[in-house]
Amino acid sequence: MRRHPATLAAALAALTLAACASPGPRDTEKYALYDAHAGAPADHFRYFGQINGWTPLGDSALAVWTRPSEAWLLDLSGPCQNLAFTPAIGLTSTMSRVDARFDKVLVRDRGTISLPCHIRQIRPLDVKAVRAAEKQNREGEPSLDRPSDAPPAAAQPSDSGT
Repeated sequence: MRRHPATLAAALAALTLAACASPGPRDTEKYALYDAHAGAPADHFRYFGQINGWTPLGDSALAVWTRPSEAWLLDLSGPCQNLAFTPAIGLTSTMSRVDARFDKVLVRDRGTISLPCHIRQIRPLDVKAVRAAEKQNREGEPSLDRPSDAPPAAAQPSDSGT
């Protein structure tokens, strides 16, 4: 039985889009880590037009660094199109302030018109605790890509031919 290449390509594209449609377990776990180290909600934060860094946490939240030692967890009002894949973001602000329920995250994506994503809630992050937790996850925790009951890679039989 012959398969048409265009049909196969369309099926692969549909599977890829379905996989990207909702946040995966890695996004959920990453958000949980940041959420655990977030403080009480704040009405606003100071913003002087420059983002020091940012981390998407699924399609409806992100962490934004305004300085190397200052970061904010931004929960959005709903899914933000292309947040996980965009090369850059922007923030709206008024008089050097980003306000919850008023300002927006702007997804800067080439070739598409981006919709602004409304900021529902702002919480300060304990940057030292987030970095320590991420380091611990890299060093001591099992990989998120493998079920916890799977044998470690070193315990798998080899193909040595003996």
